[in-house]
Amino acid sequence: MDIQIVDWLSLVFRWAHIVAGIGWIGASFYFMALDFSLRQREGLPPGVKGEDWSVHGGGFYHIQKYTVAPEKMPEDLRWFQWESYATWLTGFALMSVVYYWQADIYLIDRSVLALSTPQAVAASLAVLITSWLVYDMLCKSPLKENQIAMFAVLFVLIVGAAVGLGEVFSARAVFLHIGAMIGTIMTGNVFFVIIPNQKIVVADLKQGKIPNPEFGKIAKLRSTHNNYLTLPVLFLMISNHYPMTFGHPMNWIVIALILPIGAIVRHYFNAHDSGEHGMAIRWQWPTAAVLLLILMAFVAWRPTAQTSKTATPPQKEDPPDALTLQAFEIVKTRCAICHSSTPTDFVGVAPGGVEYDTIELMRQHAPQIRAQAILSNAMPPGNLTEITERERAVLDEWLDIELQNAP
Repeated sequence: MDIQIVDWLSLVFRWAHIVAGIGWIGASFYFMALDFSLRQREGLPPGVKGEDWSVHGGGFYHIQKYTVAPEKMPEDLRWFQWESYATWLTGFALMSVVYYWQADIYLIDRSVLALSTPQAVAASLAVLITSWLVYDMLCKSPLKENQIAMFAVLFVLIVGAAVGLGEVFSARAVFLHIGAMIGTIMTGNVFFVIIPNQKIVVADLKQGKIPNPEFGKIAKLRSTHNNYLTLPVLFLMISNHYPMTFGHPMNWIVIALILPIGAIVRHYFNAHDSGEHGMAIRWQWPTAAVLLLILMAFVAWRPTAQTSKTATPPQKEDPPDALTLQAFEIVKTRCAICHSSTPTDFVGVAPGGVEYDTIELMRQHAPQIRAQAILSNAMPPGNLTEITERERAVLDEWLDIELQNAP
């Protein structure tokens, strides 16, 4: 199948994922800000927790929130759920196209663990399912009464998962899976807890029953968890464009720093919206900035000695033919100044983590070479290395043969 089909599917699903994510995160941020901005005033109707006056788009909005529910259910009730579902579904579709369909390129790193594609995909799905089950169990345990302790345990579990996944998947896939785990937890909160609890309250009202406030309390707790997890998961999802983060030999430390940075920044906005002043809203940005500087210094550092893990002993291969050698020489000359374990150009690490130091690596990334250097001429950027049309033709000839013979 032509690589452009994969690229188009990736583009469409990524576009849809971003659009859905904007809708979900925007709604989440708005309602959290609304909750924290609620104020008690005289004359509020019975059962109203607080109200908020807002101005936007040339008009004024008057919003009231009930502690549990109004006495009578309104005819028009708007639900916020499909933003979350669409974000997860489009994200999973994108993950399937990029990481499952092209598992040999993005998901599997045979220097880490020699998995087959079915094994890697099964392991990936197991990670997503397990992440929700473990988190849900935590929320139903005694830890739910101590949120600081619960977030501490969740932090340890996420970082531990990053360490464990580093023994299974490629470095890029580790970051993607930690983000997908958190995203699954967040959508699971909406699908399995928040919406069902709200539906129970609505059903009770329609039947003339007094709703149990515990359902709203549980839903609010899960919604707050989602709010604090949002910024870390956004970083993890865009990090695949920055191999300086996921490509670090101890990339789990990057995740261990990003989690508190995102939560601290989110806490600032929550505290500010609730009307807090003074030190209550002054410590977050300096603390986040210090942690970010520590992160920047850390990713610039590399251990002096790195031992490579080989899952299987090296296999003898047939000597490369003349066309392969010619293509490899072109790639070394025109591409490997950036795409190498030791880049010689202005980049610090190979863009996208793609390296062409050996013929085997060039073969592994053959679809990307075709997409970037043949079908679009996007690489080298600005034709910095002055690749010629003749050289592109040689690469195209080699790629035709290579991709036809690919398993």
